[in-house]
Amino acid sequence: MDAKDALNETAFWLERELADSFKVQAFRRAAGVIAGLSAEELAERVRDGRLKRSKGIGNRTFEVISQAVEGKVPDYLENLRQRGAEPLANGGRALAAEIRGDLHSHSNWSDGGSPIEAMAAAARTLGREYLALTDHSPNLTIANGLSAERLTKQIDIVEDLNQDSPDFRLLTGIEVDILEGGELDQIPELLRRLDVVVASVHSKLRSDRRTMTRRMLRAVEDPHTNVLGHCTGRLVQGSRGTRPPSEFDAKKVFESCAEHGVAVEINSRPERQDPPDELIMIAVDSGCLFSIDSDAHAPGQLDFLQYGAERAEANGIPAERIVTTWPLERLEQWLRSKQ
Repeated sequence: MDAKDALNETAFWLERELADSFKVQAFRRAAGVIAGLSAEELAERVRDGRLKRSKGIGNRTFEVISQAVEGKVPDYLENLRQRGAEPLANGGRALAAEIRGDLHSHSNWSDGGSPIEAMAAAARTLGREYLALTDHSPNLTIANGLSAERLTKQIDIVEDLNQDSPDFRLLTGIEVDILEGGELDQIPELLRRLDVVVASVHSKLRSDRRTMTRRMLRAVEDPHTNVLGHCTGRLVQGSRGTRPPSEFDAKKVFESCAEHGVAVEINSRPERQDPPDELIMIAVDSGCLFSIDSDAHAPGQLDFLQYGAERAEANGIPAERIVTTWPLERLEQWLRSKQ
């Protein structure tokens, strides 16, 4: 098989397993090292030892490249494929099969690890019909949030990419920070240009219940907001440790979501599992729409939708109320209805 494809596929499966980022990036870097080499030149460098001495090539990546050059599926990749054949989640398979797209993902333009093109390619490989690119907004400097100028450039790039993909749509978007007063962290003129606006709280998560409720209500009432992202901000596991959910009047917030046509996100990241089950039930009873999203920061993480589908099915959310099961035309009609 193609050596570069072997390296990138290896990285994909490692990302899906939530492997350490340094291990994933080793394969992504190695793919970049050999990207400009012809098959003949690559084989020659493998044979004479030059490749093994190249910066960015380690023992494992050299093994994968060597076996691919020999015409084999690398042993390491084959093992990952076998592990990847097992579903990530035990439940929710019927609902997962109905999911057509994903409205929350990140690229290396903010705090993701891969280019826009790689994220789109992985989504197509997974059978998605659409993917929203929702990098962070300016206030989240720790995540390299996009200024108005950078976001404008990204919109142009997405439009160009869509010219070459008639069977797949990359949606322009943003995960916009909900500021302390409830304002959205980007200029309204740009928000109007986007297909999808996911609004999320990332700071002052320990604010009192009244303050947080007022903050979230203002964001939900903003006509640009389409999705309320990871609404409690909790962390239940992972390298960042744990974090309790923020406190707010869930009934008021979710009733406002239903009133203003804002979908409540079922965030599929295993360390988030947000909202908690008890809040999902309040949102169901409030008549909310939902969006099962991966919040992927790497191509392999796009498959996290399985986790979200498992939780949605366990809480009895009908597929009809999950906007990411809708065909693109219906989804776009819903998105435009907010503008």
